[in-house]
Amino acid sequence: MDLVKLDKNSAKKLICPKCKGELRKAEGGPVRIVNGKVDMDATLPRQICDNCGVFYRELLNSGYYNVFELPEDERQKKHRVISTGDIPPKILKREADGKCPCPRCGDRMDFVEAGPVQIVNGKPDFSNTMDHFKCPYCKSVFRKIVGTDFYQWSEK
Repeated sequence: MDLVKLDKNSAKKLICPKCKGELRKAEGGPVRIVNGKVDMDATLPRQICDNCGVFYRELLNSGYYNVFELPEDERQKKHRVISTGDIPPKILKREADGKCPCPRCGDRMDFVEAGPVQIVNGKPDFSNTMDHFKCPYCKSVFRKIVGTDFYQWSEK
């Protein structure tokens, strides 16, 4: 059992001693039964490093932390985001669930149907008047090129 003292960065957030990346705090969950025994460790908060694939759990409010491997199902998936200038126009088609893969990051994009012009801060907003795809991961928007079946990355 390794005990580690975690340092803080200038923003007063805990950082990983291996990669010096900022740790993500996860609150404890409910009590679980594992192999017929009560698992009380699941109720304790953890500091998670997504880069290294480990998490830290504080030992009795001492400021020292135990290091554990992060289970595969809890790891956040990382996407390589392609530069917007490197994305050629593509034909995008909705699948059965109404989504399609994002050409920029590979995540699943949502299809946004056209709607009426909306007034935002006293000005007309035409951004949702045409069908388009929007990616929740990289925040990219792909709009249809007029008169074609191709979609192209758009700033807004």
